[in-house]
Amino acid sequence: MAVTIKKMLVSQPQPTSSKSPYFDIAKKYGVEIDFRPFIKVEPVSAKEFRQQRVFILDYSAIIFTARTAVDHFFNLCEELRITIPETMKYFCITETIAVYLQKYIVYRKRKVFFGQNGKQDDLVKLVGKHPKEKYLIPVSDIHKDDLMLSLDTKKIHYKTVTMYRTVSNNFKDNEAFDYDMLLFFSPSGISSLLKNFPKFKQKDIRIGCFGPTTAKAAVDAGLRLDIEAPTPEAPSMTAALEQYLKKEMDQDKKNGSR
Repeated sequence: MAVTIKKMLVSQPQPTSSKSPYFDIAKKYGVEIDFRPFIKVEPVSAKEFRQQRVFILDYSAIIFTARTAVDHFFNLCEELRITIPETMKYFCITETIAVYLQKYIVYRKRKVFFGQNGKQDDLVKLVGKHPKEKYLIPVSDIHKDDLMLSLDTKKIHYKTVTMYRTVSNNFKDNEAFDYDMLLFFSPSGISSLLKNFPKFKQKDIRIGCFGPTTAKAAVDAGLRLDIEAPTPEAPSMTAALEQYLKKEMDQDKKNGSR
C-alpha cells in the first residue's frame, strides 16, 4: 500500500553517493524525490571586494568556519593575483575544514590549527593562544556575530570581510511546482520559497524543517510544520521523514482494512 505523498522536493543538492538514505526511502515508499536547493552561494566580485578596503596581506592569519569560505577566499585571491605567503596561518573550526585546505595549500601542522570538538568555544580558545596574530575572517553577507563577540572578549585583533553571498535560487516561470512535500534546511530556504512564490498557499502540502531556526522561520511565515528534526527519536531529516511516511503508510493500511 503506497503513501499518499507521491512527490517531494528536498532543498539540498542531490547526494553524490548512491547509498544516500533518501534513495532508500524513495524506493521503499514509492515516492519521487527531486533535489533542488532554494538558495545558492555566489562570490562577490573583485570590485565589491575592493570597496571593502581590506588588504589580505595585512593579516597574518585566516579564520575559516566553513569549506565554502575556504573556496571563495582562495578563488578571490587567485582572481586578484594575490600570492599568499608561506607564513600565513589558518585557524579552522573543524578538522574537516583544516584537511580541506590541502586543496589549496601545502598542509603543515605548524601553520594549520583546528578545534578538537568542532565547537566555536574551542576555536576561540585556540585563537586566544595566538593573541599577537592579525586575523581575517571571510564570511557570507548573512552571518551570525557570535564568533566575533567571543573574539572581542579575548581582545583579539580581527577583521571580517564579505567574500560570498547567499541568494535565492529562482525557479523559472514555466517550471512545474507540483510537490506534496517540501523539506527545508535553513531560514533562507523559507525566504526563497516565498520570494519565488509570493502567493504560495500550503493547503495539503507537507513541510519539514531541519533545525530550530528553520522551523521558526516557517512558523513565522504562517506555514504549517508537519515534520521537524532533529529530535531524540529522529536525529536526522531522513530519520524524521521515514517516521512520517511509515506512520502515514500504517494509517493508510488501517483505513484500507476497514
